[in-house]
Amino acid sequence: MAGDLGRPRIHPSYAAEVGRVAYLWGWPLVNMHNRRVFLEQLPGPCLMSGIVPAGPPGHIGMLRDYIRPEERLVACPNQDVVYGFGALDAQRGPSVVQVPDFGDRFWVYQAVDQRTDSFVELGKMYGTPPGHYLLAPTGWEGEVPEGIIKVFRYDTRVAVVIPRVFMDDTEADRVAVGPLVDQITVYPLEDYDGTMKTVDWGGVPSFGEEADSGGETETQWVDPATFFDVLGEVLEEVPPRAGEEALYDWFRPVLEAASREPQIAAVLKQAAMDADATVDELFEFRHYGLPAGHFWSTQRSGAAFGTDYLMRTAVGKSNIFVNTANETTYYYLDLDAAGERLDGRHTYSVHFAAERIPPVRGFWSLTVYNKHHFFHPNPLDRYSLGTKNQHLHVGADGSLTLTAGGDAPSDPAQLSNWLPAPADEFTLYLRAYWPEQSIVDGVWEPPAVVRIDTA
Repeated sequence: MAGDLGRPRIHPSYAAEVGRVAYLWGWPLVNMHNRRVFLEQLPGPCLMSGIVPAGPPGHIGMLRDYIRPEERLVACPNQDVVYGFGALDAQRGPSVVQVPDFGDRFWVYQAVDQRTDSFVELGKMYGTPPGHYLLAPTGWEGEVPEGIIKVFRYDTRVAVVIPRVFMDDTEADRVAVGPLVDQITVYPLEDYDGTMKTVDWGGVPSFGEEADSGGETETQWVDPATFFDVLGEVLEEVPPRAGEEALYDWFRPVLEAASREPQIAAVLKQAAMDADATVDELFEFRHYGLPAGHFWSTQRSGAAFGTDYLMRTAVGKSNIFVNTANETTYYYLDLDAAGERLDGRHTYSVHFAAERIPPVRGFWSLTVYNKHHFFHPNPLDRYSLGTKNQHLHVGADGSLTLTAGGDAPSDPAQLSNWLPAPADEFTLYLRAYWPEQSIVDGVWEPPAVVRIDTA
């Protein structure tokens, strides 16, 4: 019939090529979609598996102490801050974010959209005053109530909110931070009454068994076998940015063909499996990023990825939910100064000259992760060293030497500066929160990590 030429033919080999690109592009978006679906099961703010703070969409949960090493829901957590975590769902409307008066304490709230790009500026580096803020979908046209200081907008269905509050590794600071943490909350706009609410985060229930957070690797939020079953829905949840319309027009006909042709659906499933091998390679820090000297790497587009799809997926796979570069600069290391893989059966020295200690206005830390990017349980219950530690041994010249891996030093001064590592491959991860300009500009570089044992 004239004017009805039918659907375009999609050749299987073409579908495979488009499918691989779609997988590499869409992996973080599907990751966020699946996290939102999971969080919808939660009855209210809680600790998932007794460990991870969370809540149903529109809410968050908060910790009162550092995250435990058993956590497996997000790779590369840190043990310098008290965390909160929760998702937003644009279909449920806006949520209020409450900011207490933190005084001189460092803090930053992260909020990223479904692309894992930041859409707020809330933190000490921004001079944010205490009070109430609104996180609202771009399509929401309701009235902003009196008392809301500022509205931040996001244009995707899903967003994630992660408060971070610095805490010294002392019992005194654990006591001091508790009342502040209890004033951090996120809740739906309909519950807003203009008052500063208090939540006893030490008394929230646990949801799920501790075994739910077990295993060695991060929870598998993206399954290549089902990726293309949800990608069409995700394309509706995440509108194309300027210039991305053609990309969406490229993906959609292939997805439509797969919905009616089993052969195309099978080809796409195989394409996802093939592309997933590439994503697995991006889990290793040495395979992506910007060289930062001495085999360290870094990145400058975190939470502001734009069209840097390679970095967006690599970060999503290896250490999702990074802050923007002005909030936090990250350095990653898999290899020692000789280019050999870091291995906890050896001992390594990390020497900071007095004038080369990480220049920050917030805090810095050096963390050991195992090969799965999680903490290595150890008798010292120690996973990072840095600003939070009150008993580091500093040289007479003001320098600081940390060691990682090998046997525990017998000298108490050396022991205070030692990070346990697994007797296996491991990674070092340096964070600089609220970095000085020399870090942002790339003038400052982390030091070489030198193997010092002879075994």
